[in-house]
Amino acid sequence: MTSIKNLTFGQQINNLSKLATITLTKVMPCGSLQARKLSNDGVLLYWRYSFGNYSARILIGPYNSLASPKSLMKTNAGFSIQAAISEAQKLAHQHMTNKTTVGFQKFSTMKKFQSKKTLDAITETSDTSLKNLLASYCTYLQALNKPSYKDALSIFNVHVFSEWGKLSLLPAKEITTEQVADLLRAVHEKGLQRTSNKLRSYMRSAYQVAQSAKTKASIPASFKTFDLSFNPVDGTQPDSSANKSDKNPLSEKELHIYWNIVKDIPGLSGAALKIHLLTGGLRIQQLVHLEQSKTTENSITLTDSKGRAGTAPRSYTTPLVKSAQEAMKEFKHAGFYTFSTDGGNTHIANTTLSNWAKQVVGKSIKNFSAKRVRSGVETFLAQKGFSKDWRGRLQSHGISGIQDRHYDGYDYFKEKLEMLEVLESTLQSAS
Repeated sequence: MTSIKNLTFGQQINNLSKLATITLTKVMPCGSLQARKLSNDGVLLYWRYSFGNYSARILIGPYNSLASPKSLMKTNAGFSIQAAISEAQKLAHQHMTNKTTVGFQKFSTMKKFQSKKTLDAITETSDTSLKNLLASYCTYLQALNKPSYKDALSIFNVHVFSEWGKLSLLPAKEITTEQVADLLRAVHEKGLQRTSNKLRSYMRSAYQVAQSAKTKASIPASFKTFDLSFNPVDGTQPDSSANKSDKNPLSEKELHIYWNIVKDIPGLSGAALKIHLLTGGLRIQQLVHLEQSKTTENSITLTDSKGRAGTAPRSYTTPLVKSAQEAMKEFKHAGFYTFSTDGGNTHIANTTLSNWAKQVVGKSIKNFSAKRVRSGVETFLAQKGFSKDWRGRLQSHGISGIQDRHYDGYDYFKEKLEMLEVLESTLQSAS
């Protein structure tokens, strides 16, 4: 049997059982690097340190097994082991620098304290602040492959960490409902009602995750240190007027206009726009992440990571009609990602595809935006008599209930293909 000492860091992580933690290596000048495997097989990396009788783990971020082993830079997907060691060393040096005062401070705003009792309380407070809760929540979303972590982190940075710096350094469990309401009101009074609602939603979810850590094994144990007994965001109210749908779906006539524009556009941009339309207006953020290994002659398989925090991403397969199969030939390469301009090393951004669509349409369709393609296709299919369930399966939404989520293993490939063939033939008949 191979000794664990003879295994690489990657092999040790691969051998980890779900919800297990392992110490990978010591970190200079102090502490160690640890890895914890989540229930969805994602892995989080931590720096663990001790200060007197107090011991804690500081979250570094998700482990990226595809990163170059020698890379010292964090990637969008997370850290290589060497990058994590480098980050842990920075934390360790910060700890050693402050060791004669209050030890490690994640947010370097603390003053010197004299008594050890006060020292212990302040050290723990710095680890359980509102800022640390919200930042840890974003890292948790990233580890679960939830694209929303970027939006959440951006909103927290702008509207909490910058605007409410002192408040964000208070212990998360001491934040009151009134303080949350004041924070949300400040965003609302800037005319950012939708952003205020999103901030409320993200903060509420962050508190829920930390509360659930006490009873839910799939949530990292580090969230238990916040010791939350209630959710202060629950008592606030969202602005219902800011949540109204503004999809404005393309009409069938506008779908014809759009198709007649994109069908004649050569190259990668034209091919990508045709595929987006002919696959039913799939979510662009998911479509651009398509991997070559999940592309066949007549189908593509995407990952839907939307949903509540803690839920594993779900794969779904979409058929390719003949015109879409032809368009896919523009993306034949040996790289990792399908929709790429550099041979598959990186994928195009979702904003790039959206901008391509807007640029080619110009003034041909009033108030055009790429999101109107998705709602336009669903509206078109509804008018053609296809059921809400079928449409939901095609566009990967509306799948709820115990039967759908746990027992219905049918892929609806035949039904999806039927809908897309009707869409293709209708568009081509008006060309």
